[in-house]
Amino acid sequence: MSTPLQSSSTSDGAAAPRPLDGITVVSLEHAIAAPFCTRQLADMGARVIKVERPGVGDFARGYDERVKGLASHFVWTNRSKESLALDLKRPEAADILRDLIGQADVLVQNLAPGAAARLGLAYEALREKYPRLIVCDISGYGEGGPYQDKKAYDLLIQSESGFLSVTGTPDTPAKAGCSISDIAAGMYAYSSILTALLLRERTGQGSRIDVSMLESMVEWMGFPMYYAFDGAPPPPRAGASHATIYPYGPFPVGDGSEVMLGLQNEREWAAFCQTVLMQPEVAADSRFNSNSQRVVNKETLRVLIVTTFASLSRAQVIERLEAASIANASVNTMQDVWNHPQLARRGRWRQVDSAVGPLPALVPPATSSAFQARMDKIPALGENSATILVSLGYSEEEISSLAQKGVI
Repeated sequence: MSTPLQSSSTSDGAAAPRPLDGITVVSLEHAIAAPFCTRQLADMGARVIKVERPGVGDFARGYDERVKGLASHFVWTNRSKESLALDLKRPEAADILRDLIGQADVLVQNLAPGAAARLGLAYEALREKYPRLIVCDISGYGEGGPYQDKKAYDLLIQSESGFLSVTGTPDTPAKAGCSISDIAAGMYAYSSILTALLLRERTGQGSRIDVSMLESMVEWMGFPMYYAFDGAPPPPRAGASHATIYPYGPFPVGDGSEVMLGLQNEREWAAFCQTVLMQPEVAADSRFNSNSQRVVNKETLRVLIVTTFASLSRAQVIERLEAASIANASVNTMQDVWNHPQLARRGRWRQVDSAVGPLPALVPPATSSAFQARMDKIPALGENSATILVSLGYSEEEISSLAQKGVI
């Protein structure tokens, strides 16, 4: 596989300050939602200390070996962090964790329901001693309610939130091809932590953030929910096509490939008939002269479009679409995306270090003119344990003893 590494690694020593420089985050995290949240914080300059189980670590480390032996999920969500191996079930770990939290601005956790509270890490147990601490709890269903203690994984939340009911084909529901529920919760956690830090600047007080994967996904389901308001039929499952706008989706062309296109209004529909189909009279056909009618008669219209495209190559169809100012896109594979000319031309790739050498990483999407995002090493399990403990005042002898006991 070719990897587009045109740009050199961005050093953490960049002259321009980052928004979260000086902010320390301690995270008891695994899988995707919390690690994705804290990686965004690290991108913005925060020091993120990732607490992992000795010998095993974040179980996402073992999901696969696709990236030179490292797990694809882990590589994606864990750069620029420090890994502290710590057995939270050992009494010695409580002292270390307490010392860490005493220096932290933010505590993030997505442990199993109730686990943080059993460790004495509930916000109510911490706020008196650490009044400026921001605690972010990420869970499947949130605190309270009949589902509070229910286990939750990404696909289960896709199902529970109704996402599967509107995704897929008429015959078969389909999940998203990425961890969309984890991503939703992780991004709400990230943005909520930023707002909590802003609020602390005004009040001097920390706060608790309760992020639910279910509620994050239900928020994202706003359109289909309102479309089905008051008992109305929900949007039909339409495969890769838009459920309620037509034509909007993939269409085969004469060279055996596909073109994705989308129309948004009647002006574009008229231009599509005139310039792409080269049948301007179709625009006024009563079966197709509004989006609602096109949706009702989409099978008839699809035959007309596919028949026209059958004599054209992909390049010819795109040329007509561009001439008509009709939005279109390629149906890309993952390798196509690695080699995407737009990402390459805009210099969106960097190299980040790892235990297996340099790896490509996408620059965070929101580019600032004021600073460069931090893009540092993906840590090996426990790689930073000794350094972190030294910074907390532990001696080499104490660290060696903790390691021999399996505490770290």
